[in-house]
Amino acid sequence: MTDTHSTEANRTDTTDVLIVGAGPTGLLLAGDLAAQQLSVTVIERRPPETGNLTRAFAVHARTLELLDARGLAEALIRTGARMDRMRLFNRVSLDLTRLRTRFPFLLITPQYEVEHLLKARALNAGVDFRYGTELTGLTQSAATDTVTADLRDADGVRSTIEARYLTGTDGVHSAVRRALGLPFPGESVIRSIVLADVRLTGTPPELLTVDGAGDAFAFIAPFGDGWYRVMGWDRTRQADDSDPVELDELREIARLAFGTDYGMHDARWLSRFHSDERQVPAYRTGRVFLAGDAAHVHSPAGGQGMNTGLQDAANLSWKLAAVLRGESADPEKLLDSYHTERHPVGTQVLRASGAIIRLAMARTPWQRTVRAALAHLLSAVRPASDKVIGRLSGIGISYPAPKGSHPLTGTRAPVLRLAEGHLLELLREGTFVLITPPDAPGHTGPGPLVHAHWTDNRATTLLVRPDGYIAWAGTRPDPQTLATALGR
Repeated sequence: MTDTHSTEANRTDTTDVLIVGAGPTGLLLAGDLAAQQLSVTVIERRPPETGNLTRAFAVHARTLELLDARGLAEALIRTGARMDRMRLFNRVSLDLTRLRTRFPFLLITPQYEVEHLLKARALNAGVDFRYGTELTGLTQSAATDTVTADLRDADGVRSTIEARYLTGTDGVHSAVRRALGLPFPGESVIRSIVLADVRLTGTPPELLTVDGAGDAFAFIAPFGDGWYRVMGWDRTRQADDSDPVELDELREIARLAFGTDYGMHDARWLSRFHSDERQVPAYRTGRVFLAGDAAHVHSPAGGQGMNTGLQDAANLSWKLAAVLRGESADPEKLLDSYHTERHPVGTQVLRASGAIIRLAMARTPWQRTVRAALAHLLSAVRPASDKVIGRLSGIGISYPAPKGSHPLTGTRAPVLRLAEGHLLELLREGTFVLITPPDAPGHTGPGPLVHAHWTDNRATTLLVRPDGYIAWAGTRPDPQTLATALGR
């Protein structure tokens, strides 16, 4: 498909799923759905040649697993550099090599590299992209089981699209969220953050440089082509987002935070913004869903923003596909589970990133005492640091399981090498994977299913969802129990 949009007035098109917003979250969702032979249209108010503002540079282990399940991880890894350790508060160094995953590191690469891979995948799968097009309103119809979206292109031409489902992945200022009339409660956590792309005369000592001293806090990340993204904040300089920014202001913040500005020069752009902590109360409203920054936004601490949005998309995509393809025994319950599973994760991320940034900016003696105590705990107690690493990387995230379920139900499927290959490679089919002992008979489900086998004689049977979470587990289940689980 080509990146064009229609200029036909009063045109009404139809699609299975309309996605509003072509950032990483919307691109992964679009590619997943189109790979399941569903019709997908993506609208984006930006023109095609205008890139998104890259604020994300960190790709965590769980996100790399999701990309590996789509055959994209290795290509993305080649665009960036690996970090084996992650620092907090300039005191704690978290050892990421302890993560039990194929990707025990943090990948540093600009957000646009993620977008390039996901967009190419979506285009190859047949997604219809319409740039320079914005949502002006939407209407849900119970009579036709559709959502009608009112659109306007860059020339002012209006049209409509009728979709079976609509997803808003259009960022913090989401037009979809506004059209639904949903609140976005929360607050600004940091004001007057200065952002710039610069060249440096000196090379920072670390791949990702984060530090703070006194009233200043700064961050430097490389694009890999000689340019660096620099972010700085000074408690004593609070200005409106619209106030002008000079490179000298950022240089001074860097000197306060790092002791040097690394010879910053030739800024290609500068900006000022603020960071909010907000979360929408409902991720689903009828046939409309919210994901990514449209559903939750938080401070950049921990580098979890883009990663959380991509994991939202991976959770939602297989559920929408199952319902649209008629493979769900209880469509409404399955779609409701998107909110049930992902809203608590969004809350956790808000709290974690908020705690990190507040402790990093600690000013009072009491706050600094708390920070020092937490730093000591994470340095001295391995289970505590492992838990933090698991949460930040996404590896430790689990979903609620029905009462009486096997302990593995709702957890992320671990690193598994099976007789038929690695689990993440088997998930590239976009289906459930049933893992049984070698001598188990073949099984089928109500939808597509890959049947794999342990390489040893372990007795556990696992049913792994397309997003890599365990839907059901049992120890040598009888045929009827397994058939019931597959049907459910």
